[in-house]
Amino acid sequence: MTVPTPDLPSLPPRLLLGPGPSNVHPSVLAAMAQPLAGHLDPAFLALLDEVQANLRTLFGTQNAMTLPISATGSAGMEACLVNLLEPGDRIVVGVNGVFGGRMCDVAARAGAEVTRVDSEPGTILEPAAMAEAIARVKPKVVAFVHAETSTGVLQPVEAIAAAAREAGAFVVLDCVTSLGGLPVRLDDWGIDAAYSGTQKCLACPPGLSPVSFSDRALDAVRARSRPVQSWFLDVTLLAGYFGGERVYHHTAPISAILGLTQGLRLVIAEGLDARAARHRDAAASLYAGLAPLGFTPLVAEEHRLPPLSTMRLPDSVLGWNGGAGEAGLRRRLLDGHDIEVGGGLGPLAGKVWRVGLMGENARKENVDRLVGALEQELGQG
Repeated sequence: MTVPTPDLPSLPPRLLLGPGPSNVHPSVLAAMAQPLAGHLDPAFLALLDEVQANLRTLFGTQNAMTLPISATGSAGMEACLVNLLEPGDRIVVGVNGVFGGRMCDVAARAGAEVTRVDSEPGTILEPAAMAEAIARVKPKVVAFVHAETSTGVLQPVEAIAAAAREAGAFVVLDCVTSLGGLPVRLDDWGIDAAYSGTQKCLACPPGLSPVSFSDRALDAVRARSRPVQSWFLDVTLLAGYFGGERVYHHTAPISAILGLTQGLRLVIAEGLDARAARHRDAAASLYAGLAPLGFTPLVAEEHRLPPLSTMRLPDSVLGWNGGAGEAGLRRRLLDGHDIEVGGGLGPLAGKVWRVGLMGENARKENVDRLVGALEQELGQG
């Protein structure tokens, strides 16, 4: 008996201009549709070697332990923190948005003593305030976000990292919305552990988290007094598979890594400088296109994050369609124009939109499509 093949599931063809995921290149989807191989097959392991080498290039590091964790960016955050922290260890976390706050939660669950250094959403962490807390607390770990997805702030890294290293602390950096879209230089900055996600500037589907650990960080993990609380995220165990021996740890997500292989090839072929310039140019087009409609950037110009722009909403949006407001307009963009944009998080909810121009989407034609749709809906077209 022949069993009929069910219809394939389908989703509408959206232009994803929110905080992630972003649209992917057709060749990435084609790579993911390739036949499966075993996760210890030499042909697959050769591609995994390529992925790790290209991730080192993007992270700006020589770290041997640079790998794609088989989970999303939040697991990368957890991996960096739970490997370096033991119960009772002190950590200083810079918090100027939702994801700095999430770092605090993860560290507290690992049993660490957490000291927060807060800054208003839309502003950078002040290096002097971070340095004061580091000198006072003398933490084992200092953690902060390079590209705060909830606010659109690009954080200067060097001064905070230098203060942490001077105090002997390990430095953890969130690069979820910067890797593949902006310069990242872990070795030059003195970063011990960093993590990202594949669904933003790398323009791949969600599901993998590129991470990188310095040799200094790995030595500290090996010297722990107790095992890492997460077996799956223990970097000393992951090293058996992602290191030179390729010892079984878990079944790697073959199709996702094939997609990442192609996504990284596209980044390398374009060139990191050219890719960063494209993201900056797209953001500049967005500011110029939305200004006549009354949108204004939340973040000061020198600290704006080109892949993710947070825009204050004009009255025309807040009062759109007789009270449907900004959420109603975002739904109209989705249903009527197949365009997704993101709303605000936390204290910025209902006050801002987060417009992502990441990876394949960082192009002027996508800005023009969004602006045209808004002009039509706001009656200014």
